[in-house]
Amino acid sequence: MKRQQVHIGLRTIKTAAAVLLAMVIAGRFGGTGDKLIFAMLGAMAVIEPTFQASLEACLAQITGVSVGALISLLLIALPISGFTAVGIGIIAIIVLYNCFRRRMSPSLPCFIMVMICMSGNMDPIRYALGRIWDTAIGLSVGMAINMLVFPYDNSRKIRETVAGLDRDLTGFLEDMFDGDGRLPDGAETRCRIDALERQLSIFASQRLILHLRRQRQELERYRLCERKAKELVAHMEVLSQLERPGRLSGENRRRLTASGAAVRDTRALDSVTELDVVTNFHVAAILTLRRELLDALRASAEPSP
Repeated sequence: MKRQQVHIGLRTIKTAAAVLLAMVIAGRFGGTGDKLIFAMLGAMAVIEPTFQASLEACLAQITGVSVGALISLLLIALPISGFTAVGIGIIAIIVLYNCFRRRMSPSLPCFIMVMICMSGNMDPIRYALGRIWDTAIGLSVGMAINMLVFPYDNSRKIRETVAGLDRDLTGFLEDMFDGDGRLPDGAETRCRIDALERQLSIFASQRLILHLRRQRQELERYRLCERKAKELVAHMEVLSQLERPGRLSGENRRRLTASGAAVRDTRALDSVTELDVVTNFHVAAILTLRRELLDALRASAEPSP
């Protein structure tokens, strides 16, 4: 049985550091007896890969604590028992979240509501404000560490995806001109394009606070890579829909060989047919786009001034 390796990533380390620092600050400046728990929950919630995801986590935590506190304050003002208040409160919170179609769990506001409704020996307003304060400490610390201390950067994954796309392209052209007359399938390359779009979406959602100018420049170059890759796929799809591969021109054969592809199709282009013209047009476009894509990738790997 193969032993599974334990991987401790940077995100895990940042989470632990954020929790410890938030607990230290909350221990000194917190507002409730359970201040360490809520500081911990807040700090853990915002350690997300992107700035946008971290902001959404902040919103979810603050909204959850605020909604739970507000509803519990309304319920304890009614002449009903604690258990009845909890039942009504849970229904109200879930219905409220469903009405606003928030993609957030109602667990946190329900927890706050239960704690306040079932604890009759406390000042509910002070307790509610203290919960919000304790959570805010954790959120602030977690956000600061996540954005300022080794912020998540998937630039290397983007470059690896583009490099993998180039390998797929070379394999596609080798299969097309291997001499067996069958056309290759570009499905794997299309999957690679989808992966590139996902990584670019993550990069665009990130905010490298100390390197905003560099990030904008990199994003422009990566978007250029994406456009070139999509043009490549368009040409490859046309070639995939041909009845059979046409014959390569001498120039395309030379360029294809120089790109590292093994060309086994030895048919000579002694007379030009429409199929040959279409094939060579799209092969030339693919090879040109490949060169431009690699140049853009190389530029993105160079440090910005």
